[in-house]
Amino acid sequence: MKDRRQAKLAGILVDYSAGVKKDDIVMVEYSDGTPMEFIREIQTLCLKRGARYVNINYSNADLTYNFYRQANPRQLKYFPKHRLQFMKEVDVYIGIGSPWNTKTLSAIPGKILSDRQRILKPIQRERVDNTRWVITRYPTHSQAQAAGMSFEDFEEFYFGACNIDWEIQSQRQEKLKRVLDKVKTVRLLAPDTDLTFSIAGLPGIKCAGEHNMPDGEVFTAPVRDSVEGYIRYNTPSLYQGKEFSSVYFEFKKGKIVKAAAEQGEEHLDSILNTDRGSRFIGEFAFGLNKKIRRPILSTLFDEKIAGSIHLTPGACYQECDNGNRSAVHWDLVRIMKDGEIYLDGKLAQRHGKFVLPILKPLN
Repeated sequence: MKDRRQAKLAGILVDYSAGVKKDDIVMVEYSDGTPMEFIREIQTLCLKRGARYVNINYSNADLTYNFYRQANPRQLKYFPKHRLQFMKEVDVYIGIGSPWNTKTLSAIPGKILSDRQRILKPIQRERVDNTRWVITRYPTHSQAQAAGMSFEDFEEFYFGACNIDWEIQSQRQEKLKRVLDKVKTVRLLAPDTDLTFSIAGLPGIKCAGEHNMPDGEVFTAPVRDSVEGYIRYNTPSLYQGKEFSSVYFEFKKGKIVKAAAEQGEEHLDSILNTDRGSRFIGEFAFGLNKKIRRPILSTLFDEKIAGSIHLTPGACYQECDNGNRSAVHWDLVRIMKDGEIYLDGKLAQRHGKFVLPILKPLN
């Protein structure tokens, strides 16, 4: 029996998020735990919408791990020009990550992963900047275990956070976007955080199901050299196959000058030294998805937690270009249940709830 939730989500991804239309070249990439019936549903919808070609790629985490273990330096430095060339022809990219094991790459040295990430950066930038793209993480038992849920409960959580009316969410986010368009300064204040930066001249960007699924955030970016102070993130993060907790950064003139963590500290430098932009911030965002209330050790979900913010070392997005370029884009999350956020000196949010009258409907 076809899962109606699955069919509804496929429709959202193809029609709303990616907007597949006649003569599109579509790339669908999926990994280990994605059900074939879900891929088939997406493929069918793309063809029915008139896509000229639907390219389907399968990624296996064990083979990726084996590549990093077996490849010599020359092989690790190889740039697959054919992948970039094809990506330049792609109109729509739909990516579905479904890991059987979220920590498959945990034993691979961070420098190797960072170096490879930097080599493949042109393909990533082509996808992000020049395709209509959307990514999701289909439920697997490993994700459910990391979230502390049964598989059935995790499925319910996942579809509940994804299968909502994103057009209505976009309308609701418009108020925060308009506020951020006019704001010049932001201050984050909590017992272990005191951070200020400028967003003057940088727009607010709504995220309502166009690129991420689940979605639910409004982001902007700091003026690159304006970040001053310190922040401790209170949400664990899984990045490059390694788990980090209680990450702490200090900033001077926009740059991370001190970094620490309760877990994963030994890997911080390999990430932050990836390139010239990896110690600067490329994104600041408010999490707004009311169906997501606690961390589950998956950035795609955790960065959307209602009442959270994320402040991201690495690359900015083209829509909100603060000039920071990097192979890194690490969305680190702080839930603001013990903090306050000030916009141009006015209290905008306290303990994760908006207090400005114009923004209260977002709570």
